[in-house]
Amino acid sequence: MKPVVLTVNTGSSSVRLAAFAPEGGSLSLLASGHFPGEWSNPAVMLHAFLTGHGIEAVAAVAHRIVHGGARLTAPCSIDAEVEAEIERLAPLAPLHNPRALEWIRASRALAGAEATQVAVFDTAFYAALPEAAATYALPRALCARHGIRRYGFHGLAHQAMWRRWCDLRPEPGTGGRVISLQLGAGCSITAIRDGQAVDTSMGFSPLEGLVMATRSGDVDPGVLLFLQKAEGLAPERMERLFNEEAGLLGLSGTTGDMRRLIDSAAPAATLAVDVYCYRARKYIGAYLAALGGADAILFGGGVGEQAPEVRARILTGLEGLGIVPDADANRAAIGAERCISRRGSATEVWVIPVDEAAILAQAALAVMAPPEAIRVQEERS
Repeated sequence: MKPVVLTVNTGSSSVRLAAFAPEGGSLSLLASGHFPGEWSNPAVMLHAFLTGHGIEAVAAVAHRIVHGGARLTAPCSIDAEVEAEIERLAPLAPLHNPRALEWIRASRALAGAEATQVAVFDTAFYAALPEAAATYALPRALCARHGIRRYGFHGLAHQAMWRRWCDLRPEPGTGGRVISLQLGAGCSITAIRDGQAVDTSMGFSPLEGLVMATRSGDVDPGVLLFLQKAEGLAPERMERLFNEEAGLLGLSGTTGDMRRLIDSAAPAATLAVDVYCYRARKYIGAYLAALGGADAILFGGGVGEQAPEVRARILTGLEGLGIVPDADANRAAIGAERCISRRGSATEVWVIPVDEAAILAQAALAVMAPPEAIRVQEERS
C-alpha cells in the first residue's frame, strides 16, 4: 500500500482523524473517524486507527493548530522551532495547543522520521485582517511588546465553508460577501469578502465572541477585574472559569450540550439557548454592516449542522434585512448540505458540513511538493 496523508484535527472536545491517498496531485479519502468525549492516549488512538483501516505507511501527517500567532501564518513542516512556538502560544489557546502538541509527538513516534509532520494554522486565514478589525484600543507600545492583536480562530472551518459555497454557485465569481458561522463546542462567526476575512468574532484568544459550550465569549473586562478583587481569583483560576465553567454550562448550571438544553424545560436552560442565539444574531447584524450586506449566510459545525431550532432562533427577525429562511427546508437540513432560505431571499442561507480534513491534506501536499512543482502549478494557474 502506498504511503497516505493522515490528518489530525484536535478540537476542544474531540479529535477527528482522516487518511487520504495522494494520486497525481489529488486526494481520495480512504478512512475517517470522529472520537468525542474524554481524551485517551493519542498513540493508542493513532495506532488503532491506522491498523483498523489497514494503513501501513504514512507519508505525512497534517495537524490542525489553533493558534499560530504572528509568526506562523502559513502551513509548514514542524521542526523544533515551530514546535517551540506552538508551545509558547499554548497559554493563549489552553484547550487546543497543548493537545495538538501531544498528537504531534505521538504521530512522530508512530509514523517515524520519514513522515513529514505539517502544521496548518487556524489563525492563518486571519493574518491579513484589516488593521481596524485586528487592533485593540490599548496602548500601542504594550500591544507591540506582547503581540496583542485580534488573531481569529476556526479559520480552516470558515475557509472550508466559503470554498464549498463558491463551488455550489451556478456562475463562478470572486467569492461575494459571506457570513459564516462555525457552531460547535467552540463557536465563531466570520465576515468574508471575495475570499478574504474582513472580521471575525474570536480575537487574541478563542475566548472572545459568541457564547460557547463552556467558554464565555464576550465579557466586559470590568467583570474580570471585579472578580479578581471580590473573589480573590488567581490567573489560573480565572482561566479555568472562563474557558471551562462558563458559556452554556455556566448559564444552565447543568450542561454545555446544546441537544440537552433544547430538550429541557428548565428556565435556566431556556435562557442559555436564548443568550446563545441572541449573541449570534447580533453578530450577524454587525457583519451585515461590515460587509454592506451579504450574499450568503453559512452554518457549519456540530450545532450549526445538526440543530434546526438553533438556526431558526438565530435567524428570527432578520426578514427586514433580506434574510428569509424556509422553515420546512431548515427542519429537513440535519447533517446535510442544503439551502434553507426561501426562493427570492436577498441573502441565501445554507447548511454546509465542514470538511477541514481536505484542507489539511491539501496543505500537507503543498508543503511536501518540491519548489519546481509549485512553480509549474502557479504558472499554469
